[in-house]
Amino acid sequence: MTTGQPGTGNARPTPDDAAARPAGTTGTTTDPATEATPVDGPEPTPATTPPAKDDPTTGDTTKGDAGTDATAKGDANTDATAKGDAGTDSAAKEDATAATADAVEGDPAQGDSAAGDSAALTTSEAAKDGDPADGKSEGQAKGADRWEEWASTPEPVPSRLTRAARAVGRFLIHEWTLASLGALAFAVLMTWPTLRYPRYTLPQDYWDPSLQSWQMAWSGHILLADPARLWQSNTFFPELWSFAFSDTLLGYAPAGMLGSGPEDAVLRYNIMFVLAHALATLGAYALARQLGSGRIGAAVAGVAYTYAPWLLAQAGHLHVLSNGGIPLALAMLARGHGWSLRYGYRPERRHDGWVYAGWLVAAWQLSLGFGIGLPFAYFLAGAVLVTAVLYLVRRLRTGQALPFGRRLLVADVLGGVFFAGVGLLLAYPYFKVTELHPYAERTIGDISIFSPPASGFVTAPAESRIWGGLHEGARAALPWHPEMTLLPGFVLYALAAGGLFFSVWRLRHRLLLLAGVLVTMILAMGTRFFDGTFTYLPLFEHAPGWNALRTPGRLMLWATLLLALLAAGAVTALTDRVRELAAQRIPSWPGPWLRLATLLPLLLVAVEGLNTTPHPVVPTQPAALRTAQGPLLVLPSNQSFDQHVMLWSTSGFPDVVNGGSGFTPRQLDDVRRVSQSFPDQTSVDYLRTLGVRTVVLLRGQVPGTPWEITIDAPVESLGITRQDVGDAVVYRL
Repeated sequence: MTTGQPGTGNARPTPDDAAARPAGTTGTTTDPATEATPVDGPEPTPATTPPAKDDPTTGDTTKGDAGTDATAKGDANTDATAKGDAGTDSAAKEDATAATADAVEGDPAQGDSAAGDSAALTTSEAAKDGDPADGKSEGQAKGADRWEEWASTPEPVPSRLTRAARAVGRFLIHEWTLASLGALAFAVLMTWPTLRYPRYTLPQDYWDPSLQSWQMAWSGHILLADPARLWQSNTFFPELWSFAFSDTLLGYAPAGMLGSGPEDAVLRYNIMFVLAHALATLGAYALARQLGSGRIGAAVAGVAYTYAPWLLAQAGHLHVLSNGGIPLALAMLARGHGWSLRYGYRPERRHDGWVYAGWLVAAWQLSLGFGIGLPFAYFLAGAVLVTAVLYLVRRLRTGQALPFGRRLLVADVLGGVFFAGVGLLLAYPYFKVTELHPYAERTIGDISIFSPPASGFVTAPAESRIWGGLHEGARAALPWHPEMTLLPGFVLYALAAGGLFFSVWRLRHRLLLLAGVLVTMILAMGTRFFDGTFTYLPLFEHAPGWNALRTPGRLMLWATLLLALLAAGAVTALTDRVRELAAQRIPSWPGPWLRLATLLPLLLVAVEGLNTTPHPVVPTQPAALRTAQGPLLVLPSNQSFDQHVMLWSTSGFPDVVNGGSGFTPRQLDDVRRVSQSFPDQTSVDYLRTLGVRTVVLLRGQVPGTPWEITIDAPVESLGITRQDVGDAVVYRL
């Protein structure tokens, strides 16, 4: 029998148990004096008790030889007192357990602290030092089997189809998937009815959009047919480098490879118009998130940047609206360098892959046009310079350099060289144009015409649904209101102002963002800010390429982006505070309403971006132009109407003399002047000299022009032929 608490390992043998043991099991009984030792202080062992070799005070209780007295292990020839042999009865197993417990308990240095060791531990250690054949007892195996019965069933290995379905599900609910789909859906709604009749209407007007529709169609067509002729377009015949007479939207060339003809060109333009808005929203969202903004704050930044009221006046300029690559490239570069506005530089988050992607996107943005791309290139160059200077200053001041890494340095060098190379290749045709047409360069007088006053920053364009009618008087006071109504939004102003005092950004960062807003606004005023003597004029006179920018007001794009980042900091601080308040409320019933209230800034920014942009129907292509052989001239010819002719020429891309762009070549001026008397001998001879073989005179356009009288005059004496094709007269020279 045993005494003590069951299951605790404190069982002690009784005298009856000792008498029942075989004579060979010595050293297992404990001296009464020792057993009665209190927990808080052991009594010394009487001197009459000779110290044994396996005395617990020596610490050899569990390490004794197999042939020694089995104080802790038991003799190998005994009935499994310490080994738990399967052939012994349960009483012998219990005695072995009790003997081990007493041997450990008798240690004066331990007291009762070691009395909790189980018999399984003694059995395992006896097997380790005793008979090798008994290294694992049958009782242990049965115990393991007993516990395995209670083990949970292992999860089945998912099939390949299941894993694929899970991966797709994770992709669909990922933040960036939802952000992309949300930006696209929002773009469709905010630009509606652009996609209502996408093959027949164009947003705002059908002049510049017709030109840009032709640009995308030409680049896609010629890169497939004859890439060497890219810059020698089919318009402005026989001028050289004619594709560089204005921004080219060359980055959209892959889209231009799909479809053919004017209707497909219009469809392509409308699709890219919507996608440009979606990309701008996603790019600004990504930048705000990378800098440390919350999701709602980043959404406010994306919507405010894309649908600022002043951009509604640019609805006919796709090269201006195609600005999403700017914030997206900055977000990628910041992510690759492990930097954010809120958390600073985190070297462990560096990734050279994002750096390469950022430079590629920046180069693509530059390929859409220098009107927006050139200031972006200067910003990147300045950012690289400032970063390098700050890095060197920190190293000299502290004697320690922040970890940067060779891979990151290589990525920046290669990416920067690629970006600069793309810029130089794209700039070369424009240098050739200015060389052939020196009068095409802008003058300071041209800049003054398009420089807005300070009142333009609080004046909305006519296309604004909220402010358009209210600001009609203010627009009338502006010399050229389409480029001078620069209101980024009163809601955005308010949110940015709040972000100066309540924000997740540090104070110095808020002040830097404010300084950036003021500087870009001053530059956007052109010559209106103290005649631009110390602001715009130095850039115009000394910065390469800057004199090609005609409209300073478009620099408002940068002020809008910086204001959006200030607003994102304020909204993020608000949402963080609301989350804390909702978590503290018991019960949490007001929580959902408080969180719903954080969407109010996003709603207000979106409402202020609503538009009334008209979508006129594009003039139908004359039947004569579907089959006319080039080189040809379409009459009447002027800056605006020629943009329609360029769009119509996408049916086969014949060489045409007509063309509309940022400037008019003098030769085209001569053609328009001489052809006023067509058909007569002088005009026919002049056109033959240029290489023109066909002249198409459109009856619907001749009322009020000189051709109203001569359109039906006989031409046999001029050596040319005349044929009516639909609503046009075709002359073959």
